[in-house]
Amino acid sequence: MKETVISIRELTKRFGRFTAVDRISFDVYKGEIFGFLGANGAGKTTAMRMLCGLSFPTSGNGTVAGFDVMREGEMIKRHIGYMSQRFSLYDDLTVMENIRLFAGIYKLTPYRTRRRAVELLSRLNFLNERHTLVGALPLGWKQKLAFSIATLHRPEIVFLDEPTGGVDPITRRQFWELIYEEANRGTTVFVTTHYMDEAEYCARVSIMVDGEVRALDTPAALKRQFAANSMDEVFRTIARGAKRAE
Repeated sequence: MKETVISIRELTKRFGRFTAVDRISFDVYKGEIFGFLGANGAGKTTAMRMLCGLSFPTSGNGTVAGFDVMREGEMIKRHIGYMSQRFSLYDDLTVMENIRLFAGIYKLTPYRTRRRAVELLSRLNFLNERHTLVGALPLGWKQKLAFSIATLHRPEIVFLDEPTGGVDPITRRQFWELIYEEANRGTTVFVTTHYMDEAEYCARVSIMVDGEVRALDTPAALKRQFAANSMDEVFRTIARGAKRAE
């Protein structure tokens, strides 16, 4: 039987009269790579912020890593990893200084910090770059480092918000190899992306339109349901009637 690590029901977020997220419900399972798709303005970023404990829902209920989204946002933040496209690392610190900084935030002991730093640097072939300023690294290297640091404390779930934006296709593929490795260790990966080919890499995909989850299934099942040859065709079909955009 699959172990559920995210379970939400009728989750809603309103800003005044505007409903950003409208009664969404779904489950995500341990070790699953779950794609969370939607056009600009669909509400996916607002929904992710609620799941990460960064914003409290207006109504609804649910749990993330066993903690209540309505009452235990701080506990959720301690038990997840998070990587944003816009901000994940400090450019004016070295690779090793970033690792130590986030290890401290995650409350790792000095011993665990040293051990996991070596594991991380070895896995990325970054041992020779440990004293390099992060700002001097190529974008693709930064993204892989940011993901590895987001999982430094071995969280049950890692949230990735547009993690491969702006990088070349080869680097994107290498990044997804890291995601698969992490999922194989039992970590649940919850990822938003604008790249529809990346949706094919997910175990299941949800698609939001105008604050609602309009479709949720495996990529293969969604392509069958919408008589489509690709996830791009599926997305275009579902999003065609969207009424709002950022």
